[in-house]
Amino acid sequence: MSAIGRRERTKAANREAILTAGRDVFVETGFDNASVRDIIRRTSLASGTFYNYFPDKEAVLHEILAEATEEIRVRVHAARRDATTVEEFVAGGLRAYVEYLDGDRATLALMSRNAGTMRAMFDSGSIGAGVEDLKTDLDAAMAAGLVRPHDTGLMAAAMVGAAVEVTIRLGDEERPDLEGAVELLTSVFVAGLEPR
Repeated sequence: MSAIGRRERTKAANREAILTAGRDVFVETGFDNASVRDIIRRTSLASGTFYNYFPDKEAVLHEILAEATEEIRVRVHAARRDATTVEEFVAGGLRAYVEYLDGDRATLALMSRNAGTMRAMFDSGSIGAGVEDLKTDLDAAMAAGLVRPHDTGLMAAAMVGAAVEVTIRLGDEERPDLEGAVELLTSVFVAGLEPR
């Protein structure tokens, strides 16, 4: 094995160790109370190593969320793309979102424990990209006559905002009713999207 290959694997392992430690610390103590020192203590790395990978704890949080939201965006878009009714469009996307989080309880706990931070990041790259994806899908659904004409940017923000807020609340529950959340949000948004 070459030295370059070994070095690259070490760098990837170090980066992953920092991300894993960051997620754990953010869930346990909260993002606002966490420090870079808290994160690095959870690893076997030297304290200065953190800055070889990330400039600050915000970059760690953004990377953690980017990894999760990338997969969520793919799943949600696929569910909406295949919809033939308004209800399938709304419920399918929501179900893909909550099913991902049900399978990734660490991200659900991260969102719930850091609700204020999540809300503040609404327009950030990872969450903001989800709003833009939904706007694009709503534009396509409107062009196809699946949904009534409306301000797709405003609707996308409302739908993503409601889904994130409900998810944050569900994360506080020992046995969250994910399907109940999908049904509730579907009933709210289908009424505003169904063609008249």
